[in-house]
Amino acid sequence: MTQDSYPRDMIGYGRTPPDPKWPNGARIAVQFVINYEEGAENSVLHGDAGSEAFLSEMIGTKSIIGARCAQMESLYEYGSRAGFWRLRRLFDAAGMPVTVFGVAKALARNPDAVAAMKESGWEIASHGLRWIDYQDFPEDVERAYIREAIALHTEVTGERPLGWYQGRTSPNTARLVAEEGGFVYDADSYADDLPYYDRTQGRAQLIVPYTLDANDMKFAALNGFTEGEQFFVYLRDAFDMLYREGGRMMSIGLHCRLAGKPARALGLLKFLEHIQKHEEVWVATRLDIARHWQSVHPA
Repeated sequence: MTQDSYPRDMIGYGRTPPDPKWPNGARIAVQFVINYEEGAENSVLHGDAGSEAFLSEMIGTKSIIGARCAQMESLYEYGSRAGFWRLRRLFDAAGMPVTVFGVAKALARNPDAVAAMKESGWEIASHGLRWIDYQDFPEDVERAYIREAIALHTEVTGERPLGWYQGRTSPNTARLVAEEGGFVYDADSYADDLPYYDRTQGRAQLIVPYTLDANDMKFAALNGFTEGEQFFVYLRDAFDMLYREGGRMMSIGLHCRLAGKPARALGLLKFLEHIQKHEEVWVATRLDIARHWQSVHPA
């Protein structure tokens, strides 16, 4: 395989990243994501082979095949019943916009949460049809799931999603998203601190990268955070470094059942207060960032 045919971009912007020209001369664009997945995870109730085993307080647990897992179900239920509302109160009080990565089946199971997202003026991007692993999905099945996700999302929110993040992707996901053609941005990348265009999938698809390090999922990892203060310190240091550099974007990933817990929410609150002490900070939705990038750096 030659360098020209190698399908990965190992160079990116290199030593000369572009000036994003963030609005009002901001040094940094900060973007918060709330992943709304509860009610769309693996469960025999949803026709799956077994229970969910990913991203919960039960670190390292195994799926129970052929039966429900009451503990896992209630851990996920905390997210939609309590955690979501705690996070909403924090962001509404701070006056900061949020992008929701909403799994279509999960959104459909909680109309009041969807109404609250809309009342707060949040962007609701698509997080796929189900919160499951798509790695081994046949291409035609995944394509059908993407179409169904868009249709259901449009039905329950009143608008088609313009942003996409599947999370647990297949090797075909990026191509299928570009092929669908209606997404302003795809977030299924962790490859940069700035948006960029992916031209390998048949069209210039804008990518607004996401993050797995400045992400509360590390509360559910053996090498991750164990307390809210650690989360705050990590977010603070990442922000301070990017702010020092200037011309960067910072993404923060949150989950209702994780950051929505009281001690972790306090760590998040400390970070919100930290960035409020700084000038030249643009807190925006991912769609805001994508639209800005298209305007300043068109494909």
